[in-house]
Amino acid sequence: MSKIKVLQIGPLSERFNRELAAEYEVSALWQQAEPLTFLRQQGGQFRYMVSSARFGCTAEQLELLPNLRAICSFGVGHDPYPLELLRERGIAISTTPDVLNDCVADLAMGLIIDSARRLSASDRFVRSGAWADGQSFPLARRVSGKRLGIVGLGRIGEAVAQRAAGFAMPLRYHNRRAVEGSPYQHEPDLLALARWADFLVLTCPGGAATRNLIDAEVLEALGADGFLINVARGSVVDEAALITALQNGVIAGAGLDVYQLEPQVPPALRELDNVVLLPHVGSASVETRQQMADLVLDNLRSFVASGKLLTPL
Repeated sequence: MSKIKVLQIGPLSERFNRELAAEYEVSALWQQAEPLTFLRQQGGQFRYMVSSARFGCTAEQLELLPNLRAICSFGVGHDPYPLELLRERGIAISTTPDVLNDCVADLAMGLIIDSARRLSASDRFVRSGAWADGQSFPLARRVSGKRLGIVGLGRIGEAVAQRAAGFAMPLRYHNRRAVEGSPYQHEPDLLALARWADFLVLTCPGGAATRNLIDAEVLEALGADGFLINVARGSVVDEAALITALQNGVIAGAGLDVYQLEPQVPPALRELDNVVLLPHVGSASVETRQQMADLVLDNLRSFVASGKLLTPL
């Protein structure tokens, strides 16, 4: 019996790639010398696609996949997909929610602590020999009891809030609408939240609706004692405005796991000592990445068997 054909847009882990290939006949688009030519010639045979929040797919690719029925995506981000076109064509798409909440929230708290207490900077200070030479490391900022503003109180935002309770941090959040039953104070005015907060944590979705949501005005409202923490999407922040704010002391510092043009990080950011820079590793633990991979496969199996996804977007 021949295997079901699956189009894979970009590589995931070696283990995932092996498991997918063991069950399905996989065509790896990134390995094709001319991907679009391949799709023009072979695209009609694919009903199922596997991709990720990193690779997504384009409208041009979809035009060459006339029989596509479902996309199973690794990650929770959906901004690299042309969602309106998917809806028009009735193509189902799944993501991998919930399984990464804890790891991303852990990382957000780590960035809060690192940015304020300057852990990475003090590590560099010791390694440079400055401490041994008798120099003193500058005082940092306290975390416990400081005010935490969350932009986007969804699954991950809720997980960050749970962790912040252990640091006795008063909390308010900004969503387009208040979360029913939430014990936290809803702040409909983003600028007001920024003015109130000591730490502004971004856990909102990416996409057109939130592009450059955090601009120069919001950063100015956050102020010279405030810290910006972004574990959402790079598109949410006006990166040029953030660089200027960090350079000029408009805000105290930042902790970033995401950027506008990943994996390219602006040299101006890399040169600053008041920002912690991570290589988009919010979900990058062995346990979480395996759970995400398993969920992608389970969604694909479910759709092949029943026409239904387990975690549809």
